[in-house]
Amino acid sequence: MSQRFLLIQLGDIGDLVLTTPALAALREAQPEAHIALLTTTHSAPVIADTHLVDEIITFDRQQFNNSSAFFRPANLRRIFGLRVGHYDTVIYFHHFTLKAGTLKFALIALAAGARRRIGLENDNGWFLTDRLSDLGFGKSHQAQYWLDLVRLAGADSTPRPAMIAQTEFAGLTQQTSRPQIVIHAGSGGYSLARRWNPVSFAQVADVLHDQLEAEIILVGSPGDNAAAVMAAMQHTPLDLTGKTSLSELAGVIKSADLYIGADSGVMHIAAATGTPIIAIFGPSNAAAYGPWTPQSRSVVVRSAPECSPCSYVGHGVGLREGCPARTCMRMVTAQDVIDHALDMLNDKAANITGNPPEAVPLRPFERLSILSVPVDAVTYSQWLAMIGQWVKSAASARHVCTVNPEFLMIAQHDPNFFNILNRADLCVPDGVGLLWAAKHLGHELPERVTGSDGLPRIAERAAVEGWRLFFLGAGPEVAQKAADVLVERHPALQIVGIYEGSPAPEEEDAIIERINASAADILFVAYGAPVQDKWIARNLPRLQVRMAMGVGGAFDFIAGVIPRAPLWMQQAGLEWLYRLYLQPWRIRRMLRLPRFVIAVLLQRR
Repeated sequence: MSQRFLLIQLGDIGDLVLTTPALAALREAQPEAHIALLTTTHSAPVIADTHLVDEIITFDRQQFNNSSAFFRPANLRRIFGLRVGHYDTVIYFHHFTLKAGTLKFALIALAAGARRRIGLENDNGWFLTDRLSDLGFGKSHQAQYWLDLVRLAGADSTPRPAMIAQTEFAGLTQQTSRPQIVIHAGSGGYSLARRWNPVSFAQVADVLHDQLEAEIILVGSPGDNAAAVMAAMQHTPLDLTGKTSLSELAGVIKSADLYIGADSGVMHIAAATGTPIIAIFGPSNAAAYGPWTPQSRSVVVRSAPECSPCSYVGHGVGLREGCPARTCMRMVTAQDVIDHALDMLNDKAANITGNPPEAVPLRPFERLSILSVPVDAVTYSQWLAMIGQWVKSAASARHVCTVNPEFLMIAQHDPNFFNILNRADLCVPDGVGLLWAAKHLGHELPERVTGSDGLPRIAERAAVEGWRLFFLGAGPEVAQKAADVLVERHPALQIVGIYEGSPAPEEEDAIIERINASAADILFVAYGAPVQDKWIARNLPRLQVRMAMGVGGAFDFIAGVIPRAPLWMQQAGLEWLYRLYLQPWRIRRMLRLPRFVIAVLLQRR
């Protein structure tokens, strides 16, 4: 008797496209098996007429979009109706990201009654019988994860192209000598943060039309910003938005010379057709969800700020809608895309799956991990030496974070801040609590390295070395008073810019222009944590300084607005108590300290 497989893929169109290589590998390995696919009604047309499966079972995604929906009587009846399939094996093409959400997959396993249940293991797959280690989003491409998963069922996990049903679209010009370029300006409804500016799409379309006499074809659904792109264009494109089925859309893209779009299901359809692709990425994880093109060309264009990607990183969903600033997408320019398009149409492009960040030099000291956040065992003298190397080099800006227990506790519930701390170039131990935590965990931090004491030391060295400083943020006149104090101490000090500003996204461009015009080497930002570090992270690629650092209340201390604790309290690690005495409103923030102690004790266990 032939085996009966039930495959589970309840994601969107792009998710199912990325599953097709695994479906093909399983079909090849099990030609006599009965293979059924449980998917959404919306995504099912992706594999129509591909012969990858013998049966398609569809669920309405809206009905089953949350765990509680599974327990409604009507839905339970439908789920337990799977038992009539008499399946031997269930394979889950999903990361079990949330414990609550995993219940629906466990319920499907119970309903199907299969003896063998194959899936990714990340401590949530308690109902599985066969497991593949889930190393997190981006450690493998999603398509490769699924290929490795079906290897447990005897299939070959060698990379192979995705597949999608394709039919010709009657309204498309055939056999034209002009290059045909398909542009998709949307991202689907899952995350609008992935969308690129329609005006930028229009600029790309107009330049390629003028320089190559290209025919521009807009595709997608009516809500995919095509109208805004057409309104901004100087030429009239062929508008096919809302006029094609999925298979016809695949046929249109297949006949084109180039596809341009952001991260979306349509991009994955384009990859399955084998058409060269330019994919624009910002908040989403290109290492996990970039174009799957093992046998064709693709380029991922991204500005690569320190906070990107912020969604689907590690084992968490992260910021599915990105941050309000959307700086990572705004920093991708039309010229960036135009340059890649011209190269690809002239056959000069290689297959590129991402822009890796610049390698950070090896640190001459140990990097510890406390609550999964890096803390560098650095001294003040080592830090100053590193700054000297950074200023002399032509490398891009470096981000320094002054990590204290409060930072670590915020990071446990703020995935964006957590990622930023893990990607920063240097995380100095700003807090006696970190020295205790490191010792408790069996390590040693040589000294407490704070932003409040570090800034004056950097200013002192800057006066000698000629480093130029820029002060950003703090309250009215506070940064100016701090600058006056430091210049009085060190007359040779060059403070080339002082600006209060704000971290509001609409002010970013003007602030960056002001900082870069000053030719500063070092930028100190006093917007308070974690806002200041998020501001630095998302703007780091376009900052022309050599080091950027959040300094919190350091300007207040230097200016005398807030007095420092007596020296004996600083040395005893009780400065937090003195600040609480001066600012009782900080009591809610200070409650993070006992939670930090408990978390470290649990980590040691």
